[in-house]
Amino acid sequence: MEPEYTASDLLPLSGIQHFVFCRRQWALIHVERQWQENALTAEGRILHRRADDPFFTEKRKGKLIARSLPVASYLLGLSGICDVVEFTESPDGIRLPGRDGLWLPAPVEYKRGKEKLDHSDASQLCAQAICLEEMLLTEIPQGYLYYGQTRHRVTVELTDELRMLVRKMSAEMQQYFQRGYTPRVKTSKACRSCSLADLCLPNLQEKLIPASKYIANNLKALEP
Repeated sequence: MEPEYTASDLLPLSGIQHFVFCRRQWALIHVERQWQENALTAEGRILHRRADDPFFTEKRKGKLIARSLPVASYLLGLSGICDVVEFTESPDGIRLPGRDGLWLPAPVEYKRGKEKLDHSDASQLCAQAICLEEMLLTEIPQGYLYYGQTRHRVTVELTDELRMLVRKMSAEMQQYFQRGYTPRVKTSKACRSCSLADLCLPNLQEKLIPASKYIANNLKALEP
């Protein structure tokens, strides 16, 4: 497939998690460039720091472990950093420069909390895998999510459905970014833990009405 985007078009890959979680949150961060840290995001940043040792590679029992690996996809229009990429010796793998044998890559993403019911974490992981596939000319069947709160590692199958979701979300992100569009709020329980709640003002936003409706209501009130 021909690349759809150039280097200047690439959006942060990490934003896909924000976008699946809340499109408004994503737009406030990536379109309006607003950010506010709370205890949850601070814990997540510390957890990622433990994984980040740029370009460090080690070998453990038939595995190569690469940390802080830069990735990009010109088909998705995304770029970012993989916390960890594990290369496992496999007959289905690829050759790596300076290494004997064949190696199958799998991204490992670190998260501070526990496993989520939505697809936000899995979508970010899948986007990383698609980047790696495009860069290494291979196919990656699965990746892993490690959750700091439960100290549990979850295997994520990179299904066709998940890949379709990632492509749809990345295309929407590009459209929103190019338009400079910030969606209106849709309140949910997740708003309580959102680090941008004080900037988003979800309760106030829900009460806002379009200017045309406001004027129409006031004109109607003036009618005899």
